Amino acid sequence: MTERADMEAVLEAILFVASEPLAKEKLLQVFDEAEAEAAETALEAVLARYENTPDRGVALEKVAGGFRLVTRPELHGYLRRFFEITGRSKLSMAALETLAIIAYRQPITGPEIHELRGVQPSGVLKTLLDKRLIKISGRRQVVGKPFVYRTTRDFLMHFGLQALEDLPPLEEFEETFSSEPELQMSLETEDL
Repeated sequence: MTERADMEAVLEAILFVASEPLAKEKLLQVFDEAEAEAAETALEAVLARYENTPDRGVALEKVAGGFRLVTRPELHGYLRRFFEITGRSKLSMAALETLAIIAYRQPITGPEIHELRGVQPSGVLKTLLDKRLIKISGRRQVVGKPFVYRTTRDFLMHFGLQALEDLPPLEEFEETFSSEPELQMSLETEDL
């Protein structure tokens, strides 16, 4: 029989090394059936430990149907500096705009994105595919049979969303972009 403190340590370690959010059931599968009740209590203790912890650098987040350890949002500035120093790439405004179009209008094809943006999206789509924020989910049965794009689970994780329904209303999103003239201009001219 595993001690409760050991169970908590195991669950915390799994959450730390997991590359994606883990459902409660998946977390508890590592323990024997006879330990199910104790494992559930241990998981509740781990979840409680990370709730409202402003003195820690990480927090537990429920996202995309599971749990994951994430950095606290208020540390964003320091983390951004760290990643700038280490050279991690970020998305261009063109990539963000294309990603927003896909998120709100999926499933959508490249030609449909081109029609909305007025710019050929192939380079941006390749970047988003490489970063696993979008995926090809088939082909539209029209002339040329273009690929159909959708967002991925990684998209949900990256933006801290439980589901696509958690996206802000499209009207709110459009107001943000249309109220900032410099941003609007850069959206029209910037590309990868």
